[in-house]
Amino acid sequence: MERETIEAERLEIHDLALSLARQAGEIQRDRYETRLDVDTKSASIDLVTEVDRECEAAIVAGIERARPADAILAEEGGGRERRDATWRWIIDPLDGTTNYAHGFPRFCVSIGVERCGQRAVAVVYDPLLDELFHAIEGNGAWLGERRLAVSSRDDLGQALLATGFAYDVHRSREDNLESFARMLKSARGVRRDGSAALDLCYVAAGRLDGYWELKLHAWDVAAGILLVEEAGGCVSGITGGPPPSNGSDVVASNGRLHEAMLANLAS
Repeated sequence: MERETIEAERLEIHDLALSLARQAGEIQRDRYETRLDVDTKSASIDLVTEVDRECEAAIVAGIERARPADAILAEEGGGRERRDATWRWIIDPLDGTTNYAHGFPRFCVSIGVERCGQRAVAVVYDPLLDELFHAIEGNGAWLGERRLAVSSRDDLGQALLATGFAYDVHRSREDNLESFARMLKSARGVRRDGSAALDLCYVAAGRLDGYWELKLHAWDVAAGILLVEEAGGCVSGITGGPPPSNGSDVVASNGRLHEAMLANLAS
């Protein structure tokens, strides 16, 4: 990343997000596979732990100290609304809580930052692999010091995809199962790892060729969307067009497979 060409405030925010993501990741590493207090939220499979809350509190406190005028949207409710703020931080302090609670090693910290409603900075940190994905709008997507690029695969039959299922999957008819079945028959493989933020990072890194999911939230995708776009990929809603601002449905790809994915999901 050519730091000398980046606007000073964006660079300041980027560096703060890197530091806060690493701080939260250290909390997650320290508590991984220890005894946790696990509560539920919207459904019996929608979990939250004291680690989620501790990570969120640490991130929010760090933002408040350094940038007290910024707005904060945080999954566990610890944010600050500030409607007139220029900058808004969108935080998933522990994406993949169900995995974390079960000791399954697929989880991360996700921090996206908007300027006047436009995606500007993204940081996603996988603390177990010590992989730090980051981007500043217009300056590419990076894994540490390595610049990322999406894959070049253009045949859906040779693609590796990922998806997920909403917390209301046990009771809703809109459950993604039909789409999952169609994609499974059409692609080389479909994975379901339980972390939307990491799935998007893996599209950006070329490890996955595409990803889709329904009924997400802004904090699930705010960072990952920018990473995919800055790596040269394409992100839309499930019917095309820009992804909804609340992140409720997302299709991400290397661009070459995007129309094929949308057509498959619409059939």
